[in-house]
Amino acid sequence: MALFNKVNTRAQATDSSGFGTNPGSYGGRFINKDGSANIRKRGMSRLSRISWYHTMLEMPRWKFLLILVAFYTGVNFIFALVYYGIGIQYLDGIDATGPEWIKFGKAYFFSAQTFTTVGYGHISPNGFFTSAVAATEALTGLLSFAIATGLFYGRFSRPKAYLKFSDKALIAPYKGITGLMLRVVPFKNADLLDAEVKVTLAMSVSDGEKAVNKFYVLELEMTKITSLSLSWTLVHPITESSPLYGMTETDFQKADGEVIVYMRAFDDMYSATVAARTSYTFDEIEYGARFNMMYFENEDNTITELHLDKLNSTTKVQLP
Repeated sequence: MALFNKVNTRAQATDSSGFGTNPGSYGGRFINKDGSANIRKRGMSRLSRISWYHTMLEMPRWKFLLILVAFYTGVNFIFALVYYGIGIQYLDGIDATGPEWIKFGKAYFFSAQTFTTVGYGHISPNGFFTSAVAATEALTGLLSFAIATGLFYGRFSRPKAYLKFSDKALIAPYKGITGLMLRVVPFKNADLLDAEVKVTLAMSVSDGEKAVNKFYVLELEMTKITSLSLSWTLVHPITESSPLYGMTETDFQKADGEVIVYMRAFDDMYSATVAARTSYTFDEIEYGARFNMMYFENEDNTITELHLDKLNSTTKVQLP
């Protein structure tokens, strides 16, 4: 992070951020926008560094389904090659006089039937080696479907914080002064209770003759609410004790800082605590703007409508 000399001396730094104080040890931001740590681990083999269970649970749905289809197709192709290599004559029900690609195709579909334990009976193994391969494939299929079922269940049942944060944080008017504001909203039909949030500011500042990373816990207007059903605008009043006090729009443009947001809430559907996090670099803070309302009453005043597409809707304003 770039060196900054104008931080408010009244602000109290914290040592409990989990990050180090040497700016030269860090590249880029601390936390990515999606909440993941901006860290790449090295020094061990890739297979040793990866938890395949977590990887399969967290990867996008299209990639997960593509891997399952590719695995299913590939395993059956390998077993079909084995059957074809042993000899088609050891698979009863396949015409040995037909074209070779037809023979291989029938061996492939026999493999698929064996892998899924369907076994229509039209083709059957004949001989010790073919029967042994078929038995091995049947066991492989049972274990594979058990693992796939567990992964499907894990992906659907894993508690997850269905929260969206605004793309930008704002410096907006607040009770005669200014405040740092960002917005979060639940976007699924889930009820979140006892929502708590903590916001930390990371900056590289001058400490005598060298630059150090300093972290400040930003005091919020509210750190906890009983129920999170609508949008929640998090507000850090920029008072005389704030590390952002006295910073102008030019200061935000020149300095490199990062606002890190940690949030957790209780999901009564899963009966579990879910968590989410994100961050905003100073490039992602808009100076002199406010959020527009996201929720309104309907026409007959019987329900409140939350417009999720207005999460990032803002209006330019003059600051005091």
